[in-house]
Amino acid sequence: MTDSHGPLTPLVQVHSPTEERNPRSRDIDTLASAQVVERILAEDATVVAAVQALTHEIARLTDLCVEALSNGGRVHYVGAGTSGRLGVLDAVELLPTYNAGSDMFVAHLAGGDGAMMKAVEGAEDSEELGASVVADHAGAHDVIVGLAASGRTPYVKGALAAARERGLATALVSANPNAPLASLADVPLLVNTGPEVVTGSTRMKAATAQKVLLNALSTSVMVRLGKTFENLMIDVRATNEKLVARTVRIVREATGANEDDARAALGATGNNLRAALVLLLAGASLEHAPEALEVLAQFPPSAKRPGDASGIRSASEALRARVSSPTAAEER
Repeated sequence: MTDSHGPLTPLVQVHSPTEERNPRSRDIDTLASAQVVERILAEDATVVAAVQALTHEIARLTDLCVEALSNGGRVHYVGAGTSGRLGVLDAVELLPTYNAGSDMFVAHLAGGDGAMMKAVEGAEDSEELGASVVADHAGAHDVIVGLAASGRTPYVKGALAAARERGLATALVSANPNAPLASLADVPLLVNTGPEVVTGSTRMKAATAQKVLLNALSTSVMVRLGKTFENLMIDVRATNEKLVARTVRIVREATGANEDDARAALGATGNNLRAALVLLLAGASLEHAPEALEVLAQFPPSAKRPGDASGIRSASEALRARVSSPTAAEER
């Protein structure tokens, strides 16, 4: 078929609940502001339950990512538009929170960095560009996670297909229960968020679901890799005054020490938060700071250590035994 400008491009058909009209919001343009907001938030309130329905699948992907990272691999988020931007957001926030940089999680957005602020026309329609992400950046132990609300994005398809050809682990995060790309994923994460308040606006419930899911995934991976002690982040990068204060607070909350003792332990260990925890939890004096660092090195973070992925508990026990032993007492 043609028009005055030449051949017509066939319309893309997307079969997904996100493209259907929501019967609960058909009259939204007739409502007052408070009612519009209520209608939107009522729909948003359904999102968490939709993600919770995939708990088993998220845990399975968590295990794949932990295994990959433990073997020197990386996790790659590959997406376009809103889905891709949320992947970037999740990946970059892991650095200040867990000191986990692009050597662990990296995001690839169709159209490059510039697409974070402005859409790059046609970038998501290239399977070749998606495949090049895997060819140029993926290693033998990596995991490729496709992000596509529609479940059909060609850029994501190219990446997943290329990963499959190389035998890499793959996953797909989509808001389409019938996502066409699900067959390319070892772990399909298909969140059924239903029709959007504004038809097809997947920056709404679909995007919220993806943010919740990626939060759960990356945080679970960090916990399993020993980046927390109890529910405290212990690899935080203290790059500003707020985060410096947070490290002191973390030491206090984990050990029960007062502020002066927490600061002193951090100072004695060269601001090594992990070593400061080991020193105080072992009940050792500041003169044992070098031993705390030494013992800590013997118990590096490991997902293979049941009940103590961070190594903090094991190192604290080892230091306590060392400083309380007769031999240690004689040396002192």
